[in-house]
Amino acid sequence: MRAAVIHRFGGPEVVQVEQVPRPVPKADELLVRVHASTVSIADHRTRSRDLPKGMWFYIPIALGVFRPRKRVLGMDAAGVVEAVGDEVAGFASGDEVIAMLGASFGAHAEYARVPQSDAIALKPRNLTLEESASLVFGGYTALAYLNRVKLGPGSEVLVNGASGAVGTSVVQLAKQRGATVTGVCSASKADLVRSLGADHVIDRAREDFATSGRTYDVIVECGGDAPFTRVEHSLKPGGALLLVITSLGGILTASRHTRRSGKTVTFTPGPVSHEDLAGLVRLAEAGEIRPVIDRTYDLDDIVEAHRYVDSGRKRGNVVLRIG
Repeated sequence: MRAAVIHRFGGPEVVQVEQVPRPVPKADELLVRVHASTVSIADHRTRSRDLPKGMWFYIPIALGVFRPRKRVLGMDAAGVVEAVGDEVAGFASGDEVIAMLGASFGAHAEYARVPQSDAIALKPRNLTLEESASLVFGGYTALAYLNRVKLGPGSEVLVNGASGAVGTSVVQLAKQRGATVTGVCSASKADLVRSLGADHVIDRAREDFATSGRTYDVIVECGGDAPFTRVEHSLKPGGALLLVITSLGGILTASRHTRRSGKTVTFTPGPVSHEDLAGLVRLAEAGEIRPVIDRTYDLDDIVEAHRYVDSGRKRGNVVLRIG
């Protein structure tokens, strides 16, 4: 099968389309013929070893020392079930599915093995496979963090970095749960964030939300520049800072800040069940959340896809068309 492979760390040019063996599913796995995936910030970081400040100790553990531990990137997939293992229940050959492979990666290939224990669900009936793929990484990650807090009518949520794959999903899911949402992004992306339901949009270049005096029940940090020391006074008493992106310092001090302030500071996502992913599908089918696709690239153009993600200009998702 064809796959986008990395043999060394580096820039977009290290990604090469090659022939590799087709995976064979185990008894508890599905073999999915991948039609679409996305190129995400996680793919960028894994390929380039461009990690948040202080996280270099993580490289040899997760990414590999001299060569990449994960040769085929891609955390999310939308495609058609090709085969199922003997122990798999609830899915059959021919089913159109979405799946979150997570840190196992492997979706930038014509076929991927998906354990039944992973987050996998039938795709939204009203969306194409490419549109469905764009829901997975951002939607799954947004669910994982929003499941750490209780939101409802009257909740005030600020999303820092509201225009990326995760941020656009957080905006929509927080609104769906009844919250009043403020999105922080660049001016060029403000209309997009408003169109997703944000009640207020802050131009990050013109206003510092952390010094505005406004406070929020939950701040979701997707931008990489809102540590607790900056935003503590923007959180209401008992509020929560959800660190989707953080540095080593943010990880090491989260518990101490929580104990001292009485405000929850967490960098760990909550669990996401099969039912959560199925719920995301139902929301998409009902039109309550929608895919946000910036650009779509064919597998043969994988280098250009990585180059665009590296630029930092993307809005929502960059989709990779494989099959």
